[in-house]
Amino acid sequence: MDYRVEKDSIGKKNVPEDVYYGVQSLRAAENFHITGLNMHPEIINSLAYIKKAAAITNCEIGLLDKKVAQAIVQACDEILAGELHRDFIVDPIQGGAGTSLNMNANEVIANRAIELLGGQKGDYSIVNPNDHVNCGQSTNDVIPTAGKMTSLRLLKNLKKELLRLHKALTAKASEFNHVIKMGRTQMQDAVPIRLGQEFHAYSVAIMRDIRRMDKAMDEMRTLNMGGTAVGTGINADEVYLKRIVPNLSEVSDMDFVQAFDLIDATQNLDPFVSVSGAIKACAVTLSKIANDLRLMSSGPRAGFNEINLPAKQNGSSIMPGKVNPVIPEVVNQVAFNIIGNDVTITMAAEAGQLELNAFEPIVFYCLFQSIDTLAYAVQTFVDNCVSGITANETRCRYLVENSVGIITAICPHVGYQKAADIAKKALQTGESVRSLILAEGLLAEDELDKILDPIHMTEPGISGKELLLKKTEE
Repeated sequence: MDYRVEKDSIGKKNVPEDVYYGVQSLRAAENFHITGLNMHPEIINSLAYIKKAAAITNCEIGLLDKKVAQAIVQACDEILAGELHRDFIVDPIQGGAGTSLNMNANEVIANRAIELLGGQKGDYSIVNPNDHVNCGQSTNDVIPTAGKMTSLRLLKNLKKELLRLHKALTAKASEFNHVIKMGRTQMQDAVPIRLGQEFHAYSVAIMRDIRRMDKAMDEMRTLNMGGTAVGTGINADEVYLKRIVPNLSEVSDMDFVQAFDLIDATQNLDPFVSVSGAIKACAVTLSKIANDLRLMSSGPRAGFNEINLPAKQNGSSIMPGKVNPVIPEVVNQVAFNIIGNDVTITMAAEAGQLELNAFEPIVFYCLFQSIDTLAYAVQTFVDNCVSGITANETRCRYLVENSVGIITAICPHVGYQKAADIAKKALQTGESVRSLILAEGLLAEDELDKILDPIHMTEPGISGKELLLKKTEE
């Protein structure tokens, strides 16, 4: 392999001749072999947008030669087209508050720009990673900006999947609206509820998560670009300071604003904590729904067996015919991981000192993983589970009619103590609540029919017949 010699403040180092990264990227790759993973492609693209906007801005105000600026812009466009990503070699988890990642971008862009201008990679007299590509910038405004841009793009995809889930749950709520089942509290029979009502509640919870996420996403639109090292804007031209965020908004086709206090925006990572919190809340909602689906589909013979989940794969290497709820299970596991990531993000944000938080790399690593995995989990949840759920209507009604839970509806008519006695006797003898009440002459049959109408019990003041008529008219 042929090498070129590059040097930095540490000393000289051989860099493979054909690569676009430079000496600082190579040192970082050697120092931080932590995850063994590549940098997220979206943060690479975000850095390309930032460097492109900076080059345009510096050219506009006369700080960057037009030919050099054009070469930098072209190199950034190539990155945005999916090229040169293999030269981003630094680990997602790294010391230095992201300096390694920022310099990796600077070196790749500089070396490609040098090539475009007819020079040889490593000849930084033509295009310098620091003086030209990083002009007017610092790691401390570039990296948090890249993190926010990336979060917004990933959240956009997650929101799309959540809206699909909301639609699927709403459709199931309508489909199951007439299915009566036993409601349960603390895992014990409670009072009847319609299966459609349960699914409608799920859809409402998901929409609340979407709205919570929208609010958190707004915090990602406030940037500290122009603040450079600590938010004071040192080494940034006054005109650059005013133009960089509008130019970044234009080149990225995203709506950003500059923070009114650049020092605050450089010091603090609480906006990322807010986003992580919204992701965690959504994961908790999804995990609870997954728990419910696993319970309602349990059995099938020896469990609730109220719903059927789509059979996706064999459930056992030893038990023939066993099918497990694998999709809800993976949703649960993603939620567990997201909750752990949220703790890491919280502690990393808390651990900053004075003018900078050095732990942005772990924040981004965890946050991007949380957003991505939640989006993938929701996608498979919709496609391979929720959309294919069917109801065992007969089984649901049987459990209602043979449960002592319906005694709650009798209580106002016979009194609490008598109702409790009937419930206890039903449990001891196995007889139904209905037969015991009729046998003791506590209520007339027509009156009992009206009270125990299961649909009436799930929507007070409307009989089952009236409810079905109402739904048909709608």
